[in-house]
Amino acid sequence: MSTVITPPLPSVPTDTFTQADPAAPPEVTLMQQLNSFDEADALGQTVPCRAFDPEVFFAETPADVEYAKSLCGTCPVKESCLAGALDRREPWGVWGGELFVQGVIVARKRPRGRPRKTEVMA
Repeated sequence: MSTVITPPLPSVPTDTFTQADPAAPPEVTLMQQLNSFDEADALGQTVPCRAFDPEVFFAETPADVEYAKSLCGTCPVKESCLAGALDRREPWGVWGGELFVQGVIVARKRPRGRPRKTEVMA
């Protein structure tokens, strides 16, 4: 019978930070972000991504994306969420009130299909 030796887990600080430490490894940054979400829940603050359907934050239509971004407006961990998404280079979705497309923050989501050939009169 062989003995399995597991290395000790690295210690992770329990403090929360609003900005991610650029020198910290991604695991520590993720733990800090998770702690801030848990603390917001413990204080009774509503975190929209936990209160609404997660599919809203990965929507296809521009109107649904704008709705998801508006939900993030009142989020108590908005800055931490955005910093974590930037650190992880999230490929898509709404994170911290910003839309990510192919790992880059974009202002608006374009609708599907090709653009119109003529201008639309407003």
